[in-house]
Amino acid sequence: HPEPVDPTTRSGRDRRRGWIAIGAVLLLSVLLTLAWRYTPLADHVNAERAVAWAREFGDRPWAPLVVLLAYTPGCWILFPRPVITLFAVMAFGPWLGFAYSLAGLVIAALFTYVAGYSLNPQRVMRMMGPRLREIIEVLKKRGLLAMTAMRLVPLAPFAVEGLAAGAVRIKLWHFTLGAALGMLPGTLAATVFADQV
Repeated sequence: HPEPVDPTTRSGRDRRRGWIAIGAVLLLSVLLTLAWRYTPLADHVNAERAVAWAREFGDRPWAPLVVLLAYTPGCWILFPRPVITLFAVMAFGPWLGFAYSLAGLVIAALFTYVAGYSLNPQRVMRMMGPRLREIIEVLKKRGLLAMTAMRLVPLAPFAVEGLAAGAVRIKLWHFTLGAALGMLPGTLAATVFADQV
């Protein structure tokens, strides 16, 4: 039989790994900042050049499709969605950038809903923690209102919310409209910010 593992040893090891990971991220950030500031990289990677690259990308006929579809894998790997919105605004301007961003977010949300819809609802409920189970109960009862509120003030990762909504079979139009309304203010704010930058 394997020796029992002391939980305090495991938590201490996990805490140490967490601090090492944070330290590594901070060190990498400092090194990248120094590289961009004090090496020839500063001449090649700057705001003007980034905007020029984005505009050049935006002139391609397939560019809108790429932006529309970029949010879907982005939501699964937890890539920051405002970065895609920033790029879309740089590439297409504020109005088209906003439209493509909101449409891309809704497409990504629908993808998570469909994935959740294919899951067994009882299994999903068992996998969710007690807090998420409460959210699911509210989703079942309030549909559109709950979905809008959940997207306005995210209580779980983007993909998890969509999976949960699909698994409990809330109405598709409640989900879609609620997702669009809930993500509208954040997308608009990201668009305005990106345009100012």
